[in-house]
Amino acid sequence: MEVKLWNDKSERETYENFAEIYAIIKTTEKLEKAYIRDIILSSTYEPECQKLIAHFKTLASALKDTIPSIERFADTYKMDCPAALYRLVTSGVPATVEHRRVSTEGTAAFVAECVQNFITAMDSLKLNMVAVDQLHPLLTDLSLSLNKLSILPVDFEGKMKVNQWILMLSKMEAADELKEEQARQLHFDLESSYNSFMAALPNPSIG
Repeated sequence: MEVKLWNDKSERETYENFAEIYAIIKTTEKLEKAYIRDIILSSTYEPECQKLIAHFKTLASALKDTIPSIERFADTYKMDCPAALYRLVTSGVPATVEHRRVSTEGTAAFVAECVQNFITAMDSLKLNMVAVDQLHPLLTDLSLSLNKLSILPVDFEGKMKVNQWILMLSKMEAADELKEEQARQLHFDLESSYNSFMAALPNPSIG
């Protein structure tokens, strides 16, 4: 015996849309799991995921009065699809795009940290803070922040100069102070390293 789920064309369209939303969620869940398990390449995953997200957004917008909550829809139809719900509802972009955003934001933060440490060290010298226990922590912070930036060449001259000064200071007593010509040379090295740093960035506007 055939059971009709709809009484008219409008109801039929609603159920068909429900079926399509259901299929998109299920397909996205399988795609996400395949990507997480390295079963599918990023180059294949991203465009497929973008298509699913685009279809989902179009349908979800058209059905917002009928399906005000996608989470409730998934719960009603016993759908265990947490990865799909995150990707479609919360994130709205493929995992590959999301990871690139995080990477870009992280790089911008590290660049800002390096700039701040460069300026702090140079300003300290201008204020005649030339004692070992004043300069050593500032140069160490600068070295650590430079090492966080994978976009810099391994043999970046600025890193080498800063590390040479740290090594020199490490051999001195905490209360020792740089001579005037040493302080002048350190400031020169920091300034030239800062200029090289800004020139080495792939996108100077990040800084």
